[in-house]
Amino acid sequence: MNINDKYVLDMLNKIIAIDRLNKIQILQMVNLVSLSNDINDLKDNLKWENPKSLP
Repeated sequence: MNINDKYVLDMLNKIIAIDRLNKIQILQMVNLVSLSNDINDLKDNLKWENPKSLP
């Protein structure tokens, strides 16, 4: 995914707000965006990085 895409940024902001991510989780998410194919892949990658990051 392209982090500079407005749609992607909107999705990331929704995830941050809904899941109440902390600073470390947000930084992990930003680092994983370019490696992820879609939002579900990003969530799976976040869970892999830190099992407590998302429900």
